[in-house]
Amino acid sequence: MNTKDKTLQLLGGLTPEEFLAEYWHKKPLLIKNAIPNFTGLLRPEELAGLACEEDVQSRIVEEINGKWHARHGPFGDEDFAELPEQPDPKHRWTLLVQSVNHYLPEASELLQQFDFIPHARLDDLMVSYAPDGGGVGPHFDSYDVFLLQGQGKRLWRISEQTDLTLVEGAPLRILKNFDTTQEWLLEQGDMLYLPPHLAHWGIAVSSGNADCMTYSIGFRAPKEQELITEFLGFMQDKLSIDQITLTGRYQDADLTLQQHPAEINDAMIQKVDTILQKINWSRQEIAAFLGTYLSEPKPDVQFEPNRKISKRNFADKANNKGLVLDLKSQMLFTGTTFYINAEAADFTGVSATLLQTLADNRKLAAKDLTAAHPLDEHLLQQLYDWYLAGFIHYA
Repeated sequence: MNTKDKTLQLLGGLTPEEFLAEYWHKKPLLIKNAIPNFTGLLRPEELAGLACEEDVQSRIVEEINGKWHARHGPFGDEDFAELPEQPDPKHRWTLLVQSVNHYLPEASELLQQFDFIPHARLDDLMVSYAPDGGGVGPHFDSYDVFLLQGQGKRLWRISEQTDLTLVEGAPLRILKNFDTTQEWLLEQGDMLYLPPHLAHWGIAVSSGNADCMTYSIGFRAPKEQELITEFLGFMQDKLSIDQITLTGRYQDADLTLQQHPAEINDAMIQKVDTILQKINWSRQEIAAFLGTYLSEPKPDVQFEPNRKISKRNFADKANNKGLVLDLKSQMLFTGTTFYINAEAADFTGVSATLLQTLADNRKLAAKDLTAAHPLDEHLLQQLYDWYLAGFIHYA
């Protein structure tokens, strides 16, 4: 659904277009009651349970007598037993669980509310739990983030300081100095948007019997060095030497006597430079790289294949139930090429329209499939293959 002209409570009454023009990547925005009656998606014990799972990325960050420590999951009951049950100013701690949207359907649905930002930019939903006073210290991020408050409260302090000196020896990028310029106390359903590189510091504030839980919707921003490295690796596999006009081997009929036989002279450098200048790439190849790279699952992500059934049985059930992307699947498209978990497929016409719906909404309703009945055989085969791989499921 196109929401660019619609004001959203999620954005404090701004339209997505206004938010992108005035705030995105530029300045912070506090939104009171962004999601009314929002109390969170899971209980503290459920978050701790996720942190005990082998395939879930989690951390416990502790500040003990002013020194910072970090432990990585999976955790066990003994790890949580070591943490103080009551708030202790000498031992503060936070539990952080990454990619909760990979394990909780409600988390994936929450992220759909932020579809005014391209899916290609979305990283994940991280959930943190902390008793009173807990946090990960003053720091800055290199990406955009929406900080949505669940149960409890959190005091957010921000600074526009340019001093980014870090605490030496700390396991996290914690700022040595922090000069607060603004602060806000976020309650349930409140949300704070922060652009990249803005120093901030979140401090948990217990409310009644409820400790603090914050939902962080983060957006990836690859480093230029990473993009270049990954692109060159991609092109190494894709570049067809046959497409380059070549004249044979390196030639130096004009070779002259040089004083130092071990020297690589300027003439050789120039000749090789001329050869390498023949390498080029197109916008289509850049698009193919982005589709593959941005949809590629993280190294820790694994898919559970669905039970094998006949293609006809699959088609019947899909028409009756609809289809949804697996919570861990990332699906993007450019033009008529669709990328799901780094795999590419080309479709046009009605088939492309259906796949655009699946990519945008992460689901295809039964009515969408039956309206296109019978499905193009190529599309049916592709959906069937994705189903067997565990990339999609019945709704």
